[in-house]
Amino acid sequence: MRVIIEPDYEKLSLWAARYIARRMKEHERRGEKRPFVLGLPTGSSPLGTYRELIRLCRSGYISFRNIVTFNMDEYAGLPRDHEQSYWTFMHRNFFDHIDIEPENTNILDGNAADPDAECRRYEEKIASYGGIDLFLGGIGADGHIAFNEPFSSLSSRTRVKTLTYDTKVMNSRFFGGNISAVPSTALTVGVQTVMDAREVMILVNGHSKARALKHTVEDGVSQAWTCSALQMHPRSLIVCDEAACGELKVDTYKYFKDIEQANLDPSVL
Repeated sequence: MRVIIEPDYEKLSLWAARYIARRMKEHERRGEKRPFVLGLPTGSSPLGTYRELIRLCRSGYISFRNIVTFNMDEYAGLPRDHEQSYWTFMHRNFFDHIDIEPENTNILDGNAADPDAECRRYEEKIASYGGIDLFLGGIGADGHIAFNEPFSSLSSRTRVKTLTYDTKVMNSRFFGGNISAVPSTALTVGVQTVMDAREVMILVNGHSKARALKHTVEDGVSQAWTCSALQMHPRSLIVCDEAACGELKVDTYKYFKDIEQANLDPSVL
């Protein structure tokens, strides 16, 4: 596991976006026939990363024409064009601003007549591309990845998941503070779906995520903190800001700061 500690959210976002851009460029230089497959999240954490990827695309440094994306999750029952659907979120904040082909974007259908069949279809489509190259994500204050709430199976696959009260409270800020307006279920990739990616990058920002970061990095692997599964991934990367490091041990903090001095800084393009 690599832990990149940046001073603030802005620099965290720049580091993450430029790392993704490097991976895309490396894939292109290798002359791969298969597209680069990118897993994507919603929420506030990736917004800065998306803004920088948009800038890099518009500058001509990268192109998304040969990129295929799979989103982590979608609310069940919200119309696709609902202001808070993740389909709308992704188009408003990312897809509408880059040169990606519409048919290369994949988001779970929260209104599928057979949600279980939709989840199976999603897993099969990921497999048809040879898997996900890099899965970008964030974590909740309780350590959940996508909508894999505490005590989700670490071997879980894409499925329908009931949302906890705490998650609905957190997400109610997007629904005018009305908890009852937040859907109670969602379609989500599983922990194992994320772990199957060749590389996983998780963004962790703000003091409210400090406890989750501690459990991700320092404590044992546990389904109580689904983020802790990252310890078992051969190429997991956590990009966090100083505020999120508040509960790490001093020696843990110093270790990751020290070891990363030897690595190339992808913030310089």
